[in-house]
Amino acid sequence: MFRRVKKSFGQHFLADPNILDVIGRLAELGPDDVVLEIGPGQGVLTRYLAERVRHVHAVEIDPELEPELRNLGPNVDVVFGDALKLELPQDATKLVANLPYNVATPLIVESLDGLPNIGLWCVMVQREVADRLFASPGTKDYGAVSVLVQLAAERTGFHPVSRHVFRPPPNVDSALVAFRRIELPPDFARLKKVVVSAFLHRRKTLPNSLDLRDVATREQAAEALAAIGHAPDTRAEALVPQDFVALAEALP
Repeated sequence: MFRRVKKSFGQHFLADPNILDVIGRLAELGPDDVVLEIGPGQGVLTRYLAERVRHVHAVEIDPELEPELRNLGPNVDVVFGDALKLELPQDATKLVANLPYNVATPLIVESLDGLPNIGLWCVMVQREVADRLFASPGTKDYGAVSVLVQLAAERTGFHPVSRHVFRPPPNVDSALVAFRRIELPPDFARLKKVVVSAFLHRRKTLPNSLDLRDVATREQAAEALAAIGHAPDTRAEALVPQDFVALAEALP
């Protein structure tokens, strides 16, 4: 059933069932999986997941969708609220979702260390977000989310998705991206702060960016860069992900 969407929630509902099997393949669904789905919408993907996994935790921000999310099965629980503010279920082993466009990036970043039992992500996101996740250093798409995701996971699948699989169709194309967890670097919370601060002012040198965010003084950052073999006028996009691990360790 088609319903009026709420732009403030970034709603675009899955309408083409053919994409479900692609999601299932990339998510490597199995009967023991506990899946977290953010933004179930009308429950199209939720029903598909419920038939294939042990349990589905679905988190939906729009309470008006409650009638469409009833009776999805005994192995499905639906919680209404903002996924960025709720305490999400820690037993989830996979995050499989058509993520709302306006919160996709922060949800992915926060789940890297906030949901340590997630071993695999399979997420539908805007194509530009998908391109950022595993972008290469020095490219326009490379940024803080690229570094953090690549330090926490390795990509296992990618599938471009036409805007026409959604109702209503968004103004952009999307992509499915699957990635599997690898071991997190130590003190990931501090590392995240260094990485985010480094990219906050892309036109500035890295020492200036870190100084503006009170992560380190310009002098301390320049010394740390020198210790890992980089000049003091280096910008964040010139560092590969592992360089940030070394930089965070070299900073006082």
